[in-house]
Amino acid sequence: QVQLVESGGGLVQAGGSLRLSCAASGGTFSDYAMGWFRQAPGKEREFVAAVSWAGNTYYPDSVKGRFTISRDNAKNTIYLQMNSLKPEDTAVYYCAARMTPHYSGEIWDYDYWGQGTQVTVSS
Repeated sequence: QVQLVESGGGLVQAGGSLRLSCAASGGTFSDYAMGWFRQAPGKEREFVAAVSWAGNTYYPDSVKGRFTISRDNAKNTIYLQMNSLKPEDTAVYYCAARMTPHYSGEIWDYDYWGQGTQVTVSS
């Protein structure tokens, strides 16, 4: 069983930055891939970023060049650095763990989810 706890959300003005963290416990963190997803009110949950066990990363076009995912296996933690934030980035952000080494952008490929952290970007 893997537990995930996100932190770092908050309110920021457009153009600003935030860094989210996700601490994992249970399992062997370095063996599995991790991802970030987000869900805005009235919308479906969508893929934001993923990182493989080896540190390879994957982003959708909507955040590429603005967001950076990283992992620290010594701390069992992943991060999401978000720069040049836009009002449309407002959502609850979730981290997720996939019990294989390789990343994926598909929600159904992930086995464990955190409770989420709210990010609000004001215009």
